[in-house]
Order: sequence, then structure tokens, then C-alpha cells
Amino acid sequence: MNRRDFLAAAAAATLATPVAARPVMPLRDSPRDMLSPPFVDGGGRDLTLADFLGQVVLLNVWATWCAPCREEMPTLDRLQARLGGADFHVLPLSIDRAGFGPVRRFYDEIGIAHLGLYLAEDIRAMAAFAVVGLPTTILIDRQGRELGRLSGPAEWDSPENIALFETTVAKGKNTP
Repeated sequence: MNRRDFLAAAAAATLATPVAARPVMPLRDSPRDMLSPPFVDGGGRDLTLADFLGQVVLLNVWATWCAPCREEMPTLDRLQARLGGADFHVLPLSIDRAGFGPVRRFYDEIGIAHLGLYLAEDIRAMAAFAVVGLPTTILIDRQGRELGRLSGPAEWDSPENIALFETTVAKGKNTP
């Protein structure tokens, strides 16, 4: 099996894994600088990741047409309800080409109550964040650097992930 076939098989196996069985997000040995394309929030404000400096951010690049994305979205909503605030923010960045309409309908359909609405141009966001598949979730420190990422769905409000995020928030509280 060549490298390309192996990677394709690994990606398919990862996406076939139930959300509840996915591992905790792997972290990098050292934070990595990130690019940020512009995106817009549900109120029409133009933003970049720089607008979230000072917070730990869990960036989730997703789309309403992505089945694994739809499956994990309630776990992100529960995570935001539990940990969201001045120190931590779940940023669900939709790349739906049809705009906010499908995202709002999706939120209403499944009862998303705690997540904000964010939308970015699909190709631009995927290139800037080096996304090779959806969903892709990136943990970002208070300085806007990537701490870790996971491609594929996960149970973001699992006890293991909550412990990871609480530890990450606590580590950075006194860091400039």
C-alpha cells in the first residue's frame, strides 16, 4: 500500500469512528503561529482570530452538509455552555457557501443555543487553517497560536476533553 492509499484509508477509518469513541485532541510539542482569514459573525461584524486574543479558542471548521459535523455540533454547544466565557470560546466557523440561512436553520433544527454564528469563505478558510477534511477542530492559545488539532468528529464535552480545556485555560491565565 502506498502512502496516498494509506492516508486515504486512515482518513476513512477516522471519519467512520463514532464521535464518542474518538480520542482527546493531540497537542503539539510547542505552539505554532497561525494565519487567519477574515470571517463574519451572525451580527455582520468582520472578524479574524485576532479579535479573540486573550481567550483560549476551540475553532471548529464545519458545514451543515457534513454529516460528522452535524453529529458533533451538540457536543460543542454543551462545551460552550459549560466553559464558555471570558477565558474560553468555542468558535464554530461554517464554510457553507449558501450563507447564514442554512446555518441558522441547522441551529434551530437541533437546538443549538450557546454557539455563535460565524461564516467564512470555504476555500480561503480551508487554505489558511490547513484543513484537509471536515470537521477540523483547532485548539488556539491566548496568543492566537495553534496548540493542537483533530480532523474528524469528537465528543468535545467528554470529561477528558473538558479536563484538557480547563488545564489549557488555567495554564495561560498568567501568561502575557
